[in-house]
Amino acid sequence: MPLYKDFSDDVATILIWEFDKDEELDPELLLEPENQNKILNYHPNKIAEVLMVRKMLKSVLPNHKILYKEDGEPYLFPNDLQISVSHSFPLAGLAISKNKIGIDIEKRKEKIKNIRHKFVLHENNFIDDAEEVDFLTAIWCVKEALYKIHHSKHWSLKKHYDVLPFNLRDELSVKCRVYDDENEDFFKAKINFFDNYCFAVVD
Repeated sequence: MPLYKDFSDDVATILIWEFDKDEELDPELLLEPENQNKILNYHPNKIAEVLMVRKMLKSVLPNHKILYKEDGEPYLFPNDLQISVSHSFPLAGLAISKNKIGIDIEKRKEKIKNIRHKFVLHENNFIDDAEEVDFLTAIWCVKEALYKIHHSKHWSLKKHYDVLPFNLRDELSVKCRVYDDENEDFFKAKINFFDNYCFAVVD
Protein backbone atom coordinates (compact mmCIF):
# COMPACT_ATOMS: atom_id res chain seq x y z
CA MET A 1 0.00 0.00 0.00
CA PRO A 2 1.61 3.32 -1.07
CA LEU A 3 0.85 5.24 2.13
CA TYR A 4 3.09 8.31 2.22
CA LYS A 5 1.80 10.25 5.25
CA ASP A 6 -0.95 9.72 7.82
CA PHE A 7 -2.22 12.85 9.60
CA SER A 8 -5.29 11.20 11.09
CA ASP A 9 -6.52 12.16 14.56
CA ASP A 10 -9.54 11.47 16.76
CA VAL A 11 -11.78 13.58 14.52
CA ALA A 12 -10.66 12.87 10.98
CA THR A 13 -8.93 10.31 8.79
CA ILE A 14 -6.34 12.16 6.71
CA LEU A 15 -4.17 10.16 4.33
CA ILE A 16 -1.62 10.99 1.64
CA TRP A 17 -0.59 8.36 -0.88
CA GLU A 18 2.32 8.40 -3.30
CA PHE A 19 1.94 7.04 -6.82
CA ASP A 20 3.59 3.68 -7.37
CA LYS A 21 3.81 2.49 -10.95
CA ASP A 22 3.51 -1.08 -9.73
CA GLU A 23 0.29 -0.38 -7.81
CA GLU A 24 -2.84 -1.62 -9.57
CA LEU A 25 -5.20 1.28 -10.34
CA ASP A 26 -8.00 -0.21 -12.41
CA PRO A 27 -10.70 2.35 -13.38
CA GLU A 28 -13.23 -0.43 -13.86
CA LEU A 29 -12.79 -1.50 -10.25
CA LEU A 30 -12.17 1.85 -8.57
CA LEU A 31 -14.08 4.56 -10.41
CA GLU A 32 -17.78 5.04 -9.85
CA PRO A 33 -19.99 4.36 -12.91
CA GLU A 34 -21.26 7.96 -12.64
CA ASN A 35 -17.71 9.25 -13.16
CA GLN A 36 -16.42 6.94 -15.90
CA ASN A 37 -16.80 9.62 -18.59
CA LYS A 38 -15.23 12.26 -16.37
CA ILE A 39 -11.67 11.03 -16.90
CA LEU A 40 -11.79 10.35 -20.65
CA ASN A 41 -9.70 13.37 -21.59
CA TYR A 42 -7.57 13.51 -18.44
CA HIS A 43 -3.78 13.37 -18.51
CA PRO A 44 -2.49 9.98 -17.26
CA ASN A 45 -1.13 11.62 -14.10
CA LYS A 46 -4.52 13.17 -13.38
CA ILE A 47 -6.21 9.80 -13.88
CA ALA A 48 -3.77 8.24 -11.43
CA GLU A 49 -4.57 10.94 -8.86
CA VAL A 50 -8.31 10.32 -9.19
CA LEU A 51 -7.88 6.57 -8.84
CA MET A 52 -5.49 6.87 -5.90
CA VAL A 53 -8.15 8.83 -4.02
CA ARG A 54 -10.71 6.10 -4.78
CA LYS A 55 -8.36 3.41 -3.60
CA MET A 56 -7.73 5.30 -0.38
CA LEU A 57 -11.48 5.63 0.13
CA LYS A 58 -12.03 1.91 -0.39
CA SER A 59 -9.34 1.14 2.17
CA VAL A 60 -11.29 3.14 4.77
CA LEU A 61 -14.94 3.10 3.66
CA PRO A 62 -15.40 0.32 1.08
CA ASN A 63 -19.15 0.93 0.74
CA HIS A 64 -18.93 4.65 -0.01
CA LYS A 65 -18.30 6.45 -3.28
CA ILE A 66 -17.35 9.94 -4.36
CA LEU A 67 -19.84 11.92 -6.43
CA TYR A 68 -19.88 15.56 -7.51
CA LYS A 69 -22.25 18.47 -7.07
CA GLU A 70 -23.10 20.72 -10.02
CA ASP A 71 -20.29 23.11 -9.07
CA GLY A 72 -17.77 20.24 -9.11
CA GLU A 73 -17.49 19.89 -5.34
CA PRO A 74 -16.96 16.24 -4.31
CA TYR A 75 -19.14 14.58 -1.70
CA LEU A 76 -19.56 11.15 -0.21
CA PHE A 77 -22.46 8.85 -0.86
CA PRO A 78 -23.96 7.78 1.48
CA ASN A 79 -23.81 11.40 2.59
CA ASP A 80 -23.02 10.73 6.26
CA LEU A 81 -19.48 12.13 6.39
CA GLN A 82 -17.55 15.10 4.98
CA ILE A 83 -14.60 14.74 2.60
CA SER A 84 -11.92 16.80 0.97
CA VAL A 85 -9.39 15.76 -1.67
CA SER A 86 -6.20 17.25 -3.06
CA HIS A 87 -3.57 16.20 -5.61
CA SER A 88 -0.04 17.19 -6.48
CA PHE A 89 1.35 14.34 -8.54
CA PRO A 90 2.81 11.98 -7.49
CA LEU A 91 0.88 12.63 -4.26
CA ALA A 92 -2.85 12.50 -3.59
CA GLY A 93 -4.63 13.28 -0.33
CA LEU A 94 -7.99 12.34 1.16
CA ALA A 95 -9.65 13.62 4.35
CA ILE A 96 -12.80 12.12 5.87
CA SER A 97 -14.47 13.72 8.87
CA LYS A 98 -17.74 14.09 10.73
CA ASN A 99 -17.19 17.84 10.40
CA LYS A 100 -16.50 20.13 7.46
CA ILE A 101 -12.87 19.78 6.43
CA GLY A 102 -10.63 21.14 3.69
CA ILE A 103 -7.16 19.98 2.65
CA ASP A 104 -4.61 21.14 0.12
CA ILE A 105 -1.19 19.87 -0.87
CA GLU A 106 1.24 21.90 -2.94
CA LYS A 107 4.75 21.35 -4.19
CA ARG A 108 7.22 24.08 -3.36
CA LYS A 109 7.89 26.05 -6.56
CA GLU A 110 9.72 29.32 -7.08
CA LYS A 111 7.17 30.44 -9.65
CA ILE A 112 4.56 31.01 -6.93
CA LYS A 113 6.26 34.38 -6.47
CA ASN A 114 4.91 35.37 -9.90
CA ILE A 115 1.30 35.15 -8.69
CA ARG A 116 1.80 36.63 -5.22
CA HIS A 117 -0.25 39.68 -6.19
CA LYS A 118 -3.22 37.50 -7.07
CA PHE A 119 -3.83 35.93 -3.65
CA VAL A 120 -1.92 37.92 -1.01
CA LEU A 121 -3.21 41.11 0.60
CA HIS A 122 -2.96 41.56 4.37
CA GLU A 123 -0.37 38.78 4.55
CA ASN A 124 2.15 41.15 2.96
CA ASN A 125 2.54 42.65 6.44
CA PHE A 126 4.28 39.58 7.87
CA ILE A 127 5.83 37.67 4.96
CA ASP A 128 9.61 37.47 5.33
CA ASP A 129 10.95 37.88 1.80
CA ALA A 130 14.01 35.79 2.75
CA GLU A 131 11.59 32.85 3.01
CA GLU A 132 9.09 34.12 0.46
CA VAL A 133 8.41 30.84 -1.34
CA ASP A 134 7.66 28.93 1.87
CA PHE A 135 5.39 31.67 3.19
CA LEU A 136 3.53 31.97 -0.10
CA THR A 137 3.13 28.21 -0.46
CA ALA A 138 1.74 27.93 3.07
CA ILE A 139 -0.67 30.83 2.56
CA TRP A 140 -1.85 29.43 -0.77
CA CYS A 141 -2.40 25.99 0.80
CA VAL A 142 -4.44 27.39 3.68
CA LYS A 143 -6.59 29.56 1.43
CA GLU A 144 -7.23 26.70 -0.98
CA ALA A 145 -8.19 24.37 1.88
CA LEU A 146 -10.39 27.07 3.41
CA TYR A 147 -12.07 27.70 0.05
CA LYS A 148 -13.09 24.05 -0.10
CA ILE A 149 -15.25 24.37 3.02
CA HIS A 150 -16.39 28.00 2.78
CA HIS A 151 -16.71 29.37 -0.72
CA SER A 152 -18.74 31.50 -3.07
CA LYS A 153 -18.37 32.20 -6.77
CA HIS A 154 -18.32 35.89 -5.84
CA TRP A 155 -15.30 35.62 -3.54
CA SER A 156 -11.57 35.76 -4.31
CA LEU A 157 -8.64 34.27 -2.41
CA LYS A 158 -7.11 37.73 -2.18
CA LYS A 159 -10.08 39.79 -1.03
CA HIS A 160 -12.14 37.39 1.07
CA TYR A 161 -9.64 34.98 2.67
CA ASP A 162 -7.05 35.95 5.27
CA VAL A 163 -4.28 34.00 6.94
CA LEU A 164 -3.30 35.61 10.21
CA PRO A 165 0.41 36.19 11.04
CA PHE A 166 2.59 33.14 11.67
CA ASN A 167 6.23 32.08 11.77
CA LEU A 168 7.49 29.17 9.69
CA ARG A 169 8.08 25.83 11.38
CA ASP A 170 7.90 22.23 10.20
CA GLU A 171 4.48 21.91 11.85
CA LEU A 172 2.34 24.84 12.84
CA SER A 173 -1.20 25.90 13.61
CA VAL A 174 -2.50 29.22 12.30
CA LYS A 175 -5.73 31.15 12.38
CA CYS A 176 -7.49 32.13 9.18
CA ARG A 177 -10.75 33.75 8.23
CA VAL A 178 -13.33 34.20 5.50
CA TYR A 179 -14.98 37.61 5.38
CA ASP A 180 -17.03 40.05 3.35
CA ASP A 181 -18.61 43.42 4.08
CA GLU A 182 -21.16 41.94 6.47
CA ASN A 183 -19.71 38.83 8.11
CA GLU A 184 -16.52 37.01 9.05
CA ASP A 185 -15.84 33.43 10.13
CA PHE A 186 -12.64 32.25 11.78
CA PHE A 187 -11.03 28.84 11.35
CA LYS A 188 -7.92 26.96 12.43
CA ALA A 189 -5.43 25.58 9.94
CA LYS A 190 -2.69 23.04 10.51
CA ILE A 191 0.31 23.33 8.19
CA ASN A 192 2.95 20.65 7.65
CA PHE A 193 6.10 20.93 5.57
CA PHE A 194 7.71 17.70 4.41
CA ASP A 195 10.19 16.93 1.67
CA ASN A 196 9.40 19.58 -0.94
CA TYR A 197 5.71 19.86 -0.12
CA CYS A 198 3.34 21.90 2.02
CA PHE A 199 0.12 20.38 3.35
CA ALA A 200 -2.72 22.29 5.01
CA VAL A 201 -5.81 21.06 6.86
CA VAL A 202 -8.61 23.46 7.77
CA ASP A 203 -11.46 22.37 10.03
